[in-house]
Formats: sequence, C-alpha cells, structure tokens
Amino acid sequence: MNDQRIQQLFASQLAVANVGVDVFCDAVQAQHVPAVQVDWRPPAGGDVRLAQILAKLQNLPDNLIEKANREGFARMEAGDPEWTGMVYAHEVLPDMDRYTIGHAGPPLTWEEMCGPMQGAVLGAIRYEGLAETDEEALKLIHSGRIRFRPNHNVQCVGPMTGMITWSMPLFRVVNKAFGNVAFCTINEGLGKVMRFGANDASVIARLKWLEQVLAPALHRAVELHGPFNLKVIMAKALSMGDEMHQRNIAASSLFARTVLPSLVRVIDDQKVLGEVTDFITGNDQFFLNLAMAACKSICDTVKEIPYCTLVTAMSRNGTNFGIKISALGDQWFQAPVLMPEGLFFPGYGPEDANPDMGDSAITETYGIGGFTMGASPAVVRFVGAESVQAAMDYTSSMYQITQGSNSQLTIPTMDFRGAPMGIDVRKVVDTGVTPVINTGMAHKKAGVGQVGAGIVRAPMDCFTQALEAFAQSLHLA
Repeated sequence: MNDQRIQQLFASQLAVANVGVDVFCDAVQAQHVPAVQVDWRPPAGGDVRLAQILAKLQNLPDNLIEKANREGFARMEAGDPEWTGMVYAHEVLPDMDRYTIGHAGPPLTWEEMCGPMQGAVLGAIRYEGLAETDEEALKLIHSGRIRFRPNHNVQCVGPMTGMITWSMPLFRVVNKAFGNVAFCTINEGLGKVMRFGANDASVIARLKWLEQVLAPALHRAVELHGPFNLKVIMAKALSMGDEMHQRNIAASSLFARTVLPSLVRVIDDQKVLGEVTDFITGNDQFFLNLAMAACKSICDTVKEIPYCTLVTAMSRNGTNFGIKISALGDQWFQAPVLMPEGLFFPGYGPEDANPDMGDSAITETYGIGGFTMGASPAVVRFVGAESVQAAMDYTSSMYQITQGSNSQLTIPTMDFRGAPMGIDVRKVVDTGVTPVINTGMAHKKAGVGQVGAGIVRAPMDCFTQALEAFAQSLHLA
C-alpha cells in the first residue's frame, strides 16, 4: 500500500512549499514546478532557552498575558493628551535643585557619558549660572556636586541629550482620559543647539530667550485659549505626510495655525511678537517636543499592569539603550546603543557621528516616528531609506511586534491602516524583529551639533533581558 502511494506521489503534479534557504525554491521554480518560499524562522532565532520561556508564557492559564496586554492597548488607545500650559522644572519636578540635571536615556555617570552629552552638561551648568567656564563646571562635576538623573524617572522626556535643569520651561501635557501629566522642554530649532551637544554663548542665549520670552508668551496663550488637544494635531499631521519624529513640518504648521491667533492677542510688544512668530513658524521641528510629551503621557498609563508585556519606554543616552516593560514598572533593561545609518550634512560622514541618543524614541514606543514611516514619503530621503516602498516595509514589519493598530492615527498611504501600537516584548524576541527608530545624528565631539539624520534599530539584548526578567518574576525561568 505504501509503495502505491509513493508511486502516485511521483506521478502527480508537484506543488512545493520551501522552508529554509531560498536557493532550493529557486531551483524548483527553474524546473517549471509551482513553488512558494515560506518566510519561517525558528522561535527566538533558534535560542532554545528563550524559546522555552516563550512556550511557558504561552501556556499560562486564563490567558493572563493576553488579557493584560489588551488592557494596556486599550489605555493607549484611550489616551487623550492636552497641552495645558508652561511650567518651570523647579516648580513641578520632585527633589529638584539647581545642581540636578535631567538627561535622556537610562542612568549613567559623567565618566560613561559620550562627547555630546558631556558638552550639553557643561553648557547646562553655565546656563544655570553655576559656573562661568567649562573648567569651573568640571570642578563641580568632579566634586560630586552635580546630580544626574534620567528624565523618564520624573515624568519627563527630552530630545537627544535631553537636558532639563532648574530654570528650564517645560510643556505641561495632561492625559485627560487618565489625569496623569508629562513634561518636555521647548524645541530649540536646528543647527548648533544644546540637545546635540553644542554649548557656546549663542546656545545659552537662545535657551534664556526660550525661558524668559517664549515660555511666558505661550503660557498666556493657553490661558486665553484653553487647553490644546494634541492628538487631533497628530492625527491630521500623519495624514499630511509627517511621521512625527524626523518630519514634523505638518504638525508644526498646524500648531502654529492653532496657537498664533491667541499669541497675537497676548503679546503687546510688536518686536517680541515678531520674534515669537518667526521662531515658531521657522522651526519645522517645533511640534516634536509636544508630541514626545503627548506620547509619554499615554505610555505612562500602561506602567505596572500585572502580566503585561508591552513596552512603556525606549530611550538612549549615547552610551546605552534602555527599555521598560509594563509588568516590571520602572526597571531598566539596557544594552550598548547602536549607530544610526543615514544621510550626513555636507562635510560630515560616518566617522563623525555619535551613537544614537535621546528620549524621543517615546514616539516609537507609542507607535509613530519610525513605526509610521510609510505615512511619510518626504522623510525617506532625509533619513536615508532606500525608497518609499522601503519606508512602507519598515512600517509593515512593525505590525509583527505590536499588539494592534491605532484606530485614531491612520496611514493614508497604506489604505488608512491604523499605526502599529503596543510593542510586545515577547513578539520582538520571538520574531527577531526589533523596533525601528528615526533619529537625528550628533557629532561625537562636544560642541559641534547635528551632523545628519538616519534610522537605527533598538538592540535585541534589551528585549531578551526584559523577557527573562519577566519570566523570573513569574518563577518560570
């Protein structure tokens, strides 16, 4: 009987499904035999221990993880961030004094900091009037007088170096659906700025202008207008070609159109009004910091849900990349940060660039930025993507590692599919697909500033560490 079946098999028309090396599929197709290549990989890249952990988690009773992840996703979907005014860091941040400096990414010491991070710190100390020169600032640092802490630990985010000090004005964003608050600094504009490690007199002067002129004017505008809904602006901007990390032209324009009618009514000095108008309308990245605070206010609501494996923060400090996951609260999982690949400004190249840094990956944590590259054909060349199709492929791959699609932020270029939202650490480890992040690139030396923009991946080690720690918390590893 078996012989008969074997003979029938060889006498029948073959159709082949190939799992593995593509060349086998190509060889069969060359013989005019119908064949398909199955894109299959072993779980966890073939790592037996990680695959066993994933299997144990999959077999937990009562779908505990899936229920928790659905709850986390629902909170993200319900998030409703509003800009409610300007505050100063010392007014709202816990345990803040003039010698405290907030920075991007997970914790690190002065000795561990990269060049642009150190340059920004020296500038921040001079901005606060604690030292007149870099030499005096260094003495304060080496004496232990300066205290460093991650912005994420105190409901804050800051782009690139992420400096937040005593006097700095912050956007105050309230997630109206849950009542929690998040803060972010004002975007300085492009070029030689502190977030990219620059720290000369012009950088300090601009920061003082933001503190003393722009912030009070913006606050008066909010008092006159009332809170500004940020999610509405974000949804419109996404439909207009922004991905809201490296391209914020539409969002910044929509913001300017929304806020300027109030600003012209609260600024009496025509010279000041002109300066404020020029700064907001001339800064294509102005909305980025508001988007970061909005995303932070949303992602923070997912923290500390038992059994939830969704990522609540991704951030980098130029030395290490760190993530947090819901069930494990504020515990950081870190790995060496990777180098972005992209396009450089004239006169610069890969040898000049610093490894990736900034809290701005909170946008990808929520599901925009690199996750919505497919919505932003215009950003493709700026970050060095190969084509518009490549940008769409980046977005498509992010659906493999997320809980679902954001029904309120849709991508017109992809048939209005919702943005991928809710990174699941299990899916990242299982598929081997890591989050993609759009980013700016700073010069590796302090004081130079931005040298380009590009694309970077989150390091897998962060996610394997988080998965193992989560399993250990359940006594499964």
